[in-house]
Amino acid sequence: MTIVRLVLTAPVTTQIAAHPAAAQGVSMGTGRIGSTVAALLALAGVVVGGLALARPAGRSRDGKTRRGWIAMIAGALGSAVGGLVVVTSDGGLGTGNGRGGGYVALVVGLIAVVVGGVVLARSRRSG
Repeated sequence: MTIVRLVLTAPVTTQIAAHPAAAQGVSMGTGRIGSTVAALLALAGVVVGGLALARPAGRSRDGKTRRGWIAMIAGALGSAVGGLVVVTSDGGLGTGNGRGGGYVALVVGLIAVVVGGVVLARSRRSG
């Protein structure tokens, strides 16, 4: 029984020893956490702006402008934090420093700002 365990676990231990970065991939560093928070904040801005765009034009104008501003602010903050993560990360993409998430936060944040701007433009035009 011991020989069977040794034979079955030996390839796994050599793979872990050969790829120490893969064994450490479970932990979340500050870069990953920052880029995740930034991407979620930017995504919340896109969702809020999209919901404001989906509302009929005759409904509350104040609610639309408030949601437009919320979308723009959330998108701007998400882009700013994502940009900060990209600028301060040590390695490239795939190193676990959050650079990929930072780029995603930048793009999604800019989308949220544009959607919020469209919401504000439509609310001013309809009012």
